[in-house]
Amino acid sequence: MTALELNGQGLTSFPALPPGLTRLDLYDNALSAVPESLWEQTGLEVLNLATNRLSSLPPGISALKSVHTLDLAHNRFDVLPDELGELAGLTEYLYVSDNQLTEFPSAWCGLGRLRYLGCTDNHVSALPSDLSGFSSLRELRLYRNRLTALPDSIGALGALRELHLRGNQLASLPSSIGSLAELRQLDLRENALTTLPASLASLSKLDKLDLRWNKHFREPAWLRDFEEAGCMVLR
Repeated sequence: MTALELNGQGLTSFPALPPGLTRLDLYDNALSAVPESLWEQTGLEVLNLATNRLSSLPPGISALKSVHTLDLAHNRFDVLPDELGELAGLTEYLYVSDNQLTEFPSAWCGLGRLRYLGCTDNHVSALPSDLSGFSSLRELRLYRNRLTALPDSIGALGALRELHLRGNQLASLPSSIGSLAELRQLDLRENALTTLPASLASLSKLDKLDLRWNKHFREPAWLRDFEEAGCMVLR
């Protein structure tokens, strides 16, 4: 057996696991703790612990060097270990959405092969100053947090195609956002933006810009030309 799926079984305690698993799905149960024995499953490639009652995660997770997809969403975490940043095999997805996180650990920025990061519906008020380690990131979802600003290093995410920032408290964007040459979608709904940096006009691959529900937004003169060049702008 290499895959074990026990989704929606009402489990309140961790099951005994056979050796040699590459996939473990325990989605939608009532688990409140993760046993140390899980870290013996060093061949795991996919680990889904979403929609449980977990509030802490031991640092032993760093043993899972082969995991490429990790889903911890819809739990009760208010903090997650820095050791997540040691998962060098984490290349596909990291989901930590719908928890109670207040910080985005700078240690995670070492996940240089990660393509998708979902950290929505938390209480994060600031991002690390240096995001450049996320060199392979294609999609970053941070909507419904408490962000008031983005670091200049956001412009270093050269592979980024989608940036979702809906429902934060952003009053402005750094001019470095104009360096996101691969960006296709930028969702800025429900913020406190008053204008946009002119550098954004250089994003030739951007095909969707969502600006709805920024109450005091003043449209820059270049935006109309940007729209006529092929970008769908939602106001």
